Amino acid sequence: MATPVLAAHEIRPARFWASTNGKKAVMAITGAILLLFVIGHMLGNLQIFEGPEKLNDYGHFLHSVPEILWAVRGVLTISVVLHIWASVELVVRKTKARPVGYAQRDNVASSYASRTMYWSGPILLAFVIYHLLHLTAGAIHPGGEFVPADVYHNVVTGFQVWYVSAWYVFSMVLLGFHIRHGAWSMFQSVGINHPRHTPILKKAALVLAVVLVAGYISIPISIMLGIVK
Repeated sequence: MATPVLAAHEIRPARFWASTNGKKAVMAITGAILLLFVIGHMLGNLQIFEGPEKLNDYGHFLHSVPEILWAVRGVLTISVVLHIWASVELVVRKTKARPVGYAQRDNVASSYASRTMYWSGPILLAFVIYHLLHLTAGAIHPGGEFVPADVYHNVVTGFQVWYVSAWYVFSMVLLGFHIRHGAWSMFQSVGINHPRHTPILKKAALVLAVVLVAGYISIPISIMLGIVK
């Protein structure tokens, strides 16, 4: 019996995904999409410092065009799923390649951020789920009544609860570590790797991570200190 011949377009995507480089490229692309969202989301959230009307107008604007909103949510959901899927398969492949651990592991060449990438990811996923239930769906809102049309009220009352703010700050610090390593390594994953450029990319990733963490945690900290009421 003759072996069926697959068309080139049927073979290449499968081979791409099956390869280690393909999975790394998927992680890089989806990571870049998620990073752009993180930046945009922070800029939108910082409007809380301009008062209730400004932040609520921003919230109303996002929901005024549901087609775009749900399209963005769809892209983000697919990106998250592919990002996690690729990372899990890479970990499994790495474990199978070296089933016996190092007798004495040398961490000199790797940063703390890179060593925490795989366990910080699940924690961040748990945070995203909680965050959506807390400030998007309002299913969990220990600060008091959740008001669907009042974003400012929900954010302020939500972060007035100390353990909610502490969980948020902790998660954003982990996000910073994740971005610190991922933002520059995604260039390496797609083949952009040069001794001259890598140190610059690492410094840029560090600056970006610090700016994002500072921007995000400034909100719960300002609310806990009574600066934002």
